[in-house]
Order: sequence, then structure tokens, then C-alpha cells
Amino acid sequence: MARIRLTAARVENFKCSPGKKQEFIWDNEAPGLGVRATAGSKSYIFQGKLNGSLVRITVGDVGTWSLDEVRDRTSKDLLEPGARQEARRLRAILDQGRDPREVKAETTAADVAKRKRNVQRQTPTLTIWSDYCEARSTSRIWEGIAFKKIWGDRHTAEHDDVSRVGGQLIVSGRGRRKEGHDRLMQGMLRPILMLPLSEITSEVVDAWLDEESPIRPARTRGALAMLTAFLNACAKHPAYRDMVHLDAIKDKKARLPQANLATFDACLQREQLKTWFDHVNARSSFTMKAYLQTLLLVGARRDELTTLLWEDVNMQWKSMTIRDKVEGERTIPLTPYVESLLLELQRLNNLPPTLRQERTLEARGQTWAPSPWVFASRTSESGHLESPLSAHHQITKAAGLPPLTLHDLRRSFITLSEWVEAPTGVVAQITGHKPSATAEKHYHRRPLDLLRMWHVKIEKWMLEQAGIQQPDPQTL
Repeated sequence: MARIRLTAARVENFKCSPGKKQEFIWDNEAPGLGVRATAGSKSYIFQGKLNGSLVRITVGDVGTWSLDEVRDRTSKDLLEPGARQEARRLRAILDQGRDPREVKAETTAADVAKRKRNVQRQTPTLTIWSDYCEARSTSRIWEGIAFKKIWGDRHTAEHDDVSRVGGQLIVSGRGRRKEGHDRLMQGMLRPILMLPLSEITSEVVDAWLDEESPIRPARTRGALAMLTAFLNACAKHPAYRDMVHLDAIKDKKARLPQANLATFDACLQREQLKTWFDHVNARSSFTMKAYLQTLLLVGARRDELTTLLWEDVNMQWKSMTIRDKVEGERTIPLTPYVESLLLELQRLNNLPPTLRQERTLEARGQTWAPSPWVFASRTSESGHLESPLSAHHQITKAAGLPPLTLHDLRRSFITLSEWVEAPTGVVAQITGHKPSATAEKHYHRRPLDLLRMWHVKIEKWMLEQAGIQQPDPQTL
């Protein structure tokens, strides 16, 4: 392979001979540097050997690259890249036993990763938060990071609540609220989540705590717990671990007011059961009174029943499957009185609409079909009961009972079960509440029939105190 000293004129005058696909000339000053000419183009190339194999690399078009680099005389900044300097750089890589093509690919990948990191560093944390929340609500895995369990609907909604944009109109069943109180506030964590992840520092969290904790300390404590779990997860994520400041959440709980650790003991007493049942059954809405009585008689969480579907109720085998935030789901017995309530709900649910209701549906472009929800509602957007708490407040007030939340009914079931000496583990399995090791050392899953035996006893005892006859299962 003959070599000559390449000059700008020789490169410009070099052409591919007619009838040939390509021709080369080689430089004797920078070994491996050559010019390849084809019928329509000319390019600087570099050629060398690596482990006995020929390596040929295109440096660039002769119209773009100068033969020798051109620099500014004053600043020494590179004005035009030089083919000779590039050939020497490629030769040095070969002398190190490396393939210049692989080095270029690695450099390109590193540049792409760097640009991606720079974009991520400027992206609001809210984008990562949304991805994290979506993964946690549907799976136990987020980008290879394993978690103990999938979030429940309530926990997911709480994360949506603290990150919401705010400003949406609030419309309740009774219409719009007063002006000035008719729009949702911005989520508590929204200001922090609008910052890039790398800018969530200890100072930022301190300023947020100073603003929020004096106004709503309990909610601030909950939001801080969510932020802590999120940042800890990001610290394990390969794409975000270098951007997280874990000191941003270190020792922050100490700055919050002490949580109220008082035990809750509000529940229905034995002598209050008759009054409570009488006032509940005086309600005009059968759905509402069926819901409240079922809530007390099965000890479920409020949302576990509002979202109960007919497909989860097995009338043949006297059971129902409830969405459980601890185990995912649990199957409990369908006791006689609760079954009678659900049978009546099923009958009402299957009744065709009245003429007036049918016209309303037609005006909305809808067709009638039985509701899939056990505790259905024609006024709520979801199609099932959404706000049973206000109705229960009215009942307890009218009955002269102390204020009771819906969760207090669950607590009442657990407490009143002791009157029939039901085992702690049985009550825990029915309510979906894991017993402590001290309460039941050898906790095990009991079959449905054994749960039913105790559950029927509990229901019968409560109904007896209320003066209500428990239905005969054979007649249902």
C-alpha cells in the first residue's frame, strides 16, 4: 500500500477512476489515514489492525474535515477538526488493544445517559411520584424494587390527595359549597413534588414543615410518612439513587407535635344495641340501614362494604369475599340476618325502573341494568354508597347515643364478641385484623364452617339484645 504525503490540493484533486467502485490514497505522515473516493463522494478513513484483524473506520467527509485541525490563533479554540489528529487518536486506541468502534459506542452511550440524567435532574419529582404510585397500586414491584404488599384503594387515594393540583370544584350531594370554600386546596406535598428530585433537601422539607405542621399536624405527619417512603424507594432505584438527599427526611418526625397515642374505646355498649337498631331500622333508605347493620354485624372496614360486589356474595355456600387491606381479600360467613338483608337488597336491585326513572335514564342516554354493587346508590358518581357517615351521625344524635364513627361499629363488633367468648383468632379472621402474638400465640387459618359457628353466635347475641329474632337459615 503506497503512501504519499497528503496535502489539501492532492485530496481535492483525487478522484475515483472511471469504471472503478472506489480508490484509496494513504498518508505517510499519519499512519493509517487515507482518503477513499467513490463515484459521488470522498471521505477520510482510518485503517489499522487489532489482534490480526483489519479495522476500517470512516473519519468523515473531506468537505467537513480539514486535513490538519484549524485553531484560533488567540484563544486556541478548535475551529475545524483535523483528519490527521483523529487518525493519531484512533491509532493510540488500537495500540491499547481496544477497538475504536467500541470506544465510540461506549462514549455515545455515556453521553446519552448523561443527557438523560440531566433531563431527569430538571424533571419535577411529580413525574416520578406518579410512576411510583401507579406501580405500588397495581404491583409489589417498582423497577425491580420489591415491596411487601400492593396498596389498597384508600392508601392510593391518600397519595393522590397529597399530590393533587387543587382548584377543582367541590360538589356534594346537596350542591355547591359556599363561595371561597368550593374548590379543592392544593395537595400538601404538591409544592415539594414540583421540584426536581435533586432539589428536595433538608432545608426544603424543614420550610414545608414550618408552614404545614402548625395548621394541620396530623395530616402533616401522614404526608411526611408518604414522602419518607417515596424517597427511600427512590434511593434504591438505579436511575434516581444519585439524586436523592436522604438527609432531607432524617429526624424530621422529631420536629412534629407528639402524636395522640390515646387509645380509642368508643363503641356500642350492650344496653345501647336496642336503641341503635331501632333508630337504624327507622331509616327510609333500606340500602343505608342494611349497610349500617351489616357493618356492625360483620366488623368490616367502611370501604370494604361500600365496594362489595354481588359477584363477591355466594348465596349458595353462605359466604362473601371482602377486599382486605391486610391480606388482599378474605372470605367470611354470610350469617342469617345479614343474608336476609342482602336478599332484600338483591330483590330491590333487580326491580325494573319506574316510568319516571326510565325517562331520566333515556334523557341521559343510558339504559337500565341491575347494579353490580351490593350497596348501590343512584346519586353517587361511583354507583355505590360514598358518604354513609353523615347518616350515621344523624341516627346516633336522634337516639341520644354518644358520637360514633363507622370505624367504631367495627370496634363494637370486636368488643361485643367477648360476650359469647368467641376466640380472639376467630374474631380477627372475620374482621381481617391480624391478632398479636400475645393475644393468640399459635394463629392459624380456620375453615369457613368453624368461623360460621362462632359468627352466627355473635350475630344471634347482638340481635337478642336488640329484640330482633334471628331468621332461620332454612327459610332463607
